[in-house]
Amino acid sequence: MNVLGLIAGNSRYHWGWWRGGTLKRTWHTPWHSPTTTWVQHHCPWPLLVVSPVPQQVERWQRHPQAKIITLSDIPLAGVYATLGVDRALAAWGASRFYGTPVLVIDAGTAITLNAVDAQGTFIGGAILPGLALQCQSLHQGTGGLPWVSWPAQLPPVWAKDTVAAIQSGIGYTLLAGLNFYLERWSGQVVITGGDGHWLWQQLQSNRPDVIGAPDLLMRALGLIGRIQDVDVASRTGR
Repeated sequence: MNVLGLIAGNSRYHWGWWRGGTLKRTWHTPWHSPTTTWVQHHCPWPLLVVSPVPQQVERWQRHPQAKIITLSDIPLAGVYATLGVDRALAAWGASRFYGTPVLVIDAGTAITLNAVDAQGTFIGGAILPGLALQCQSLHQGTGGLPWVSWPAQLPPVWAKDTVAAIQSGIGYTLLAGLNFYLERWSGQVVITGGDGHWLWQQLQSNRPDVIGAPDLLMRALGLIGRIQDVDVASRTGR
């Protein structure tokens, strides 16, 4: 059986395709893309959707094959009513795949930290702007600072041009802030999200045991889909 997964983020879509319960492929698109058009108008497969964006939830609720995963579908103790479903999914998935206690750093449009204790209970976290959002804020909120793309390697701390100065300021203060949290955490650390690989590389010096898990949310969505199998079956006529 073929099943599609969609994590509708703040800036793009993250897709997954399962066949016979195995995750075969993941890919990423803008909100408007040939994939989106095909899924909306032609795809006959069940579609599992997770989104922290209300407009995206409303959009995909109209899809006849879609199952919208909500906070109540995720069996994670300790959540609060306004916790983002993507944060809960990441925390629960990491606890299932990597054990507890575990801290998940999800580096997307926003960077979120989500902590689960040894008993599998969500104990809280933090939210801060992601790399691109910080660059965008400086560019749009000032009269003279340029749009900055993100480098594979950070420039020297004391930069000698404007682009490098922005990269230095954002990069080193972000890493210092994350290390503040890591120094207060003794369990496993899992990093995911679009900028997750970059963060994983940068944090290796202080936490060589940090785990890079680029497909964490999609794998967790697939596991939720199997838990929700009766509901999916009823919607697809199996």
